[in-house]
Amino acid sequence: MARAIRFYETGGPEVLKLERHEVGEPGPGQARVRHSHVAVNFIDVYFRTGRYPHPLPAGLGSDAVGVVEAVGPGVDFVKPGDRVGYLLGPQGAYSDVRVMPAEVLIPLPDGIGDRSAATLMMKGLTAQYLFRQVFPLHGGETILYHAAAGGVGLVACQWARAIGVTMIGTASTEAKAEVAKAHGCAHVIVTGGMTPDDLAREIPRRVKEITGGRGVPVVYDSVGKDTLMASLDSLQPRGSLVSNGTTSGPVQVDTTLLAVKGSIWLTRPAMVHYAAPRAQMLAMADELFAHVLAGRIVGEPQQEFPLERAADAHRALESRATTGATVLTL
Repeated sequence: MARAIRFYETGGPEVLKLERHEVGEPGPGQARVRHSHVAVNFIDVYFRTGRYPHPLPAGLGSDAVGVVEAVGPGVDFVKPGDRVGYLLGPQGAYSDVRVMPAEVLIPLPDGIGDRSAATLMMKGLTAQYLFRQVFPLHGGETILYHAAAGGVGLVACQWARAIGVTMIGTASTEAKAEVAKAHGCAHVIVTGGMTPDDLAREIPRRVKEITGGRGVPVVYDSVGKDTLMASLDSLQPRGSLVSNGTTSGPVQVDTTLLAVKGSIWLTRPAMVHYAAPRAQMLAMADELFAHVLAGRIVGEPQQEFPLERAADAHRALESRATTGATVLTL
């Protein structure tokens, strides 16, 4: 019998229930994976609360690492005993063992342990597609990145440093600002206690101060509603706003405002459109793993909870009590 977290209604962390169930043999194109670590991402909160609709009852989580136990017919690119990670596929990663599509599995290099890989699958490949595909950075740019001490943010700090990009980050506390700086963020604006109006005034002021009045060519904004105006006013004319999250609420933009603020480009990217087909996903992982094996990017969870305490992990994440990555252990 395997254990899995399921929920039958949307709501707070209390809707998450630990259940036991049978796990069968993999069918054509499938693999059975036994997890060692499962990543907790803010998108999981969106599914749990119903912001991202999903048929119920449902499992939760799309990001984990483990070992392949068995493969079904037609699967020849992974085999039993392979260490793998994944970040795409159906919800249900919050579990001991699961059967899932084999095509989303990414083999892990020997030099990267499960604990580290669990912090880097979704978060590292998110940094890859934001920095290398959505708005390709080549080195020498100065950028603004919100939530620099978050799970993706700490990887982004290191990636920016690795490729010669000057990163201006935001963080809610001085302690988180110090963590971001230690990971490679060149400048951090502490935003704790600020209202959206305060953010709209203070962040662009500091960005212009740092950049000699020029502003930045790109802002990566995972906060959303509360930082929209701050992001727009930090950009150079014809700059790009990459809206890659909505932790403070959805972004609604009158396109006329984009013209007024400097003919701004706006995109709301999703991983699934950048990590397909499989060959592209593997190429993204190869670039991430090269940085990790060279020591340029380090990933270790800052918070760990056993599977049965998944609700506590969500409470910590939503209360902004976490720094960096959070994982569930099996």
